[in-house]
Amino acid sequence: MEITNPWIIGIALNSVLIVIALIAPKKLLTTAGYIHAWILGVLVWGTLGWKGYTIVMFYFLVGSGVTRIGMAQKEAEGIAEKRSGMRGPENVWGSALIATICAVSTLFVDTFWQDLFILGYVASFSTKLSDTTASEVGKAYGKRTFLITTLQPVPRGTEGAVSLEGTLAGIAASGVISFLGLAIGLIDLQGVIFSIIAAFIATNLESVIGATLQAKWDWMTNEVVNIINTLIGSIVAILIAWVWIVYR
Repeated sequence: MEITNPWIIGIALNSVLIVIALIAPKKLLTTAGYIHAWILGVLVWGTLGWKGYTIVMFYFLVGSGVTRIGMAQKEAEGIAEKRSGMRGPENVWGSALIATICAVSTLFVDTFWQDLFILGYVASFSTKLSDTTASEVGKAYGKRTFLITTLQPVPRGTEGAVSLEGTLAGIAASGVISFLGLAIGLIDLQGVIFSIIAAFIATNLESVIGATLQAKWDWMTNEVVNIINTLIGSIVAILIAWVWIVYR
């Protein structure tokens, strides 16, 4: 293989970054989490290059930062993420499994579907960042939180709860990562719009799932819900774009 082969670059780059992360005093992931993040990083760089890698790194860094918003207050109220926001393998794949499938799928399809799967990739992370931001901002700063299915007031941190502050923050987060996709040439302006719409729909459906189904089934953990959430965001964005292209 040539040294410029994207898979070689992905392996080398991610190996260096993981070593630095493991010896750094401040940990964003558990040790197992970093190993799984290495696999994710190699797959993304090997399929979508630096552009796809920029999106996943942006999500990882911003998402980790968002999780720490109002951490002391959320820990005091018992609604903070476990391990003080430090992520494990289940979090890595809960957030990025669907995006990874979209990225790898680009290797096996023609240009038309490559563009749609790349949109699905961006929309998946747009959805996840929207969900994470809406949840964490809502738990930290939401003045009034309501159960999405009944609109009845509920305590912050309740599964399926939404707030104005969290909702607006989520929309802003999906916009930021979608416009990043535009800036680096992964998607066009229409793709940005589709990605934001898909993220909004998926984030609210995720709240519905949290309010109605999550407590009923033990297997429906937060990570499983995250996979469903990002799957919805990716599919909605791809479907909107497909309809727009085929029927306009």
